[in-house]
Amino acid sequence: MDDYLRRTAITRLSVSDEQADVLEATISDWKHGATLASQFGWQENEGSKYGLQKLAYDDVREETRLGSQHAILATHQAASALTGVRELKDNGRKVSCPEFTSPTIKYDANTLTLFDDNTVSLTTIENRVRCELVLPKDDDGYQYQFLNDDAWSVTESTLTARDGDYFLHLGFRKPNPFDKDESPAEDRTVLGVDLGIEHLAVTSTAHFESGTKLVHDHEQFEQVRGGLQQTGTQSAHRTLVGRDDREERYSRDKLHRVSNAIIEEAVGYECSHIVFEDLSYIRDGMPNAKKFHQWAHQKLISFVTYKAEALGIRIEFVDAAYTSQRCSECGHTSRGNRPVQAHFECTKCGKTLHADYNAAKNIGWRFVRRGLNDSRRTGNSQLALKSGTVRPNRGFIPYSVPS
Repeated sequence: MDDYLRRTAITRLSVSDEQADVLEATISDWKHGATLASQFGWQENEGSKYGLQKLAYDDVREETRLGSQHAILATHQAASALTGVRELKDNGRKVSCPEFTSPTIKYDANTLTLFDDNTVSLTTIENRVRCELVLPKDDDGYQYQFLNDDAWSVTESTLTARDGDYFLHLGFRKPNPFDKDESPAEDRTVLGVDLGIEHLAVTSTAHFESGTKLVHDHEQFEQVRGGLQQTGTQSAHRTLVGRDDREERYSRDKLHRVSNAIIEEAVGYECSHIVFEDLSYIRDGMPNAKKFHQWAHQKLISFVTYKAEALGIRIEFVDAAYTSQRCSECGHTSRGNRPVQAHFECTKCGKTLHADYNAAKNIGWRFVRRGLNDSRRTGNSQLALKSGTVRPNRGFIPYSVPS
């Protein structure tokens, strides 16, 4: 577990023409320096940050106008790219030496200073430039939760030039509120979550988030993409890139909304844990698994994770085996319990309910029972349901109704 929670706040900068010129020149030298370091690492098979820094630093300083710290950051960026390329090569992909062409540059605490008046000082190839952050007029802009909270400190950030504007992806971090080891005496209320296709997410509290429109829209994007790929012109390629970006933004927005709904369920039912199935091994072994579904589930879990961590809610995973075939009421497990995709009917006790809802309860139950098998645990564990909670030893406990 990381010792820090990390977040990024994207903010446009107010930049004069003179400042834009020097920032543009600095980005140009950064791209050259990072590419040069990458070439050294490629030739010498060196991909570690400090190994590549030692190998390429002097040449980067000599062939660019970058200061010492930016030269170091350039070699570290090149090392990260080389590591990614090596992973692709190990997976059988054809690779080549990374080149840096995007108009971006990295900053850290030594090259960036954030001031209380919402201005920022940036190191360049000449003097430092001090620019104003263009922030929302309303105080509820999301950037303020980091800028106005002393618990968050600035860490590595990225400056990006786009269409004549400059955007600072400000990195923030604060100490992780979780202990590395959970106290065995802690009481736990668990929200089970099942991830699927027709329903992106279903919780043990019977909250359903549909995935039908997301999948339908993705299929339409794929049809258009296929036609553009067949056309093969430069214009079609530019259109294809634009549509890909638009689809990713649309999908991410939908997944953010679903993640917010899951967090609201956890908070509303006072859950200490959100539990998902560990689907990685199953999906890796499915030759026909759709990459989009894998991406959507992984991205959704990542969104839920960082939002939950900020609220002190833990994310856990359980074995996925038989959660769709097991009856959440009596425990009977059989393939015959799920006669059709969306319907569950236990062949032993006769319980009928939506199959994904049944799976969500089983996911939560599996984590609750894991605690029972821990000889160190003395706290109570319970599964959150729509109308109450259920414990293995005490049964169902309805929520109290306000008088």
